[in-house]
Amino acid sequence: MGAGTARAAEVSYATECLPPPISGLPPVEGTTTVDVQAPATAKVGDEVEVVWKTVQAASKNPPILDLEENTVLPTGTITVGGAQTGELAMEGPRENPAIPKDSPMKLSDMKGKLKLTQAGEVTLTPGAYNINVSKPLSTDTKCSAKEAVKAAATIKVTGSGGTTTGGSTTGGNTTGGNTTGGNTTGGNTTGGNTTGGNPTGGNTTGGNTTGGNTTGGGGGGDSYTGKEVQVAYACKTPIGDKNATSPVQINAVKKSGSFDLTVKFGKSVMDSPADIPADSVKPSMAVKVGGADKGTVAVAGPTNKGPIKSGDPIEIPDLTGTYKPGASGKSALTPGVLTVKALGTTTTCTPAKDTQVSLELDTTAQPGGTSGGDSGSSGTSGSGTSGSGTTSGGGASTSGGLAETGASDHGGLKALGLVAGTAILLGAAVFTLTPWRKLRGTR
Repeated sequence: MGAGTARAAEVSYATECLPPPISGLPPVEGTTTVDVQAPATAKVGDEVEVVWKTVQAASKNPPILDLEENTVLPTGTITVGGAQTGELAMEGPRENPAIPKDSPMKLSDMKGKLKLTQAGEVTLTPGAYNINVSKPLSTDTKCSAKEAVKAAATIKVTGSGGTTTGGSTTGGNTTGGNTTGGNTTGGNTTGGNTTGGNPTGGNTTGGNTTGGNTTGGGGGGDSYTGKEVQVAYACKTPIGDKNATSPVQINAVKKSGSFDLTVKFGKSVMDSPADIPADSVKPSMAVKVGGADKGTVAVAGPTNKGPIKSGDPIEIPDLTGTYKPGASGKSALTPGVLTVKALGTTTTCTPAKDTQVSLELDTTAQPGGTSGGDSGSSGTSGSGTSGSGTTSGGGASTSGGLAETGASDHGGLKALGLVAGTAILLGAAVFTLTPWRKLRGTR
């Protein structure tokens, strides 16, 4: 004889969920409602299937990203009590409908096999669970009960030794028989936070025209090397404001009256906290033009060609674009607004204070040049920069020259995981919980 008719019951319990640590979000609280299904009766020796149906997750998908179908995988733990004790590991398939932003989470049914070893009443109580979202990058949110949870199902187990149709003899071996369970599955990947992959940039080649002088250091011939300056960025992200300081250098190669620009960021000062997919991060900048000329020049970098493994250095690729001068004289180039598009999100970082000039060039006005209009093949970003743009009046930098920064340790680009790759947002995006208690602050 097999197990008896399936038996189901719902329980609800207060739950605390921990977003991935890299998200920087505090714990959030909600209510979980679970329907546990198991046979009403069975015999010692039977292996029975237990089903965890999540009626209500303690969450909703926050208003940041739509989750694709078949990207969410739940795992959980059921506590086995009564005549038999232990833990039963539960896991569901990665099957879900598309989940729009700001809508309830939909979790597949989790299942587990329980080997019955003791006669008597065996209780099944749901508890902790983990939700893994695989795209756009793998993140985990861990949820645990914050109050005592009632048993959701009870199996009446008969027989001794589990091999006959025998009656209701009690006793037998020691309690605490084996469960097929174990702790919850589901890893600890910390939702990705990230900057764009390895630098692929490089200077564009230049032609031969008259070469101007630069205060950013001699490049020789038609190449001009700017000074590395520290840029303090204030970043606006979908999950709040962040600050970052980055060393930035602007170089140029003269080409038929125009200049091919390359914007370089300092060496990586952080490692990737998670695996980052290829082609997921696209950085760009509006370089501020001051001095004799006015306007901005759009420069952009490639997406990361390959995935970035967890623990590998995070690099910002070189950003390139063309500067067509709109005025004659000494023009100053200053790092401006940095924009990073990553995995469906946009982060915009503006210099938080007047930023020092990186490169000065002797320019000759070109038709359709930067002043009052487009800035060459890459276009312009109009009012993209903050502050006055150039730190000097009439082309001379403050304190009589370009600032001697160039910190050898490249300062603290500690927030660049957010600045140049908002995969960190995905860690935050796993869950925004339906409150069972008024949460502090805003979500």
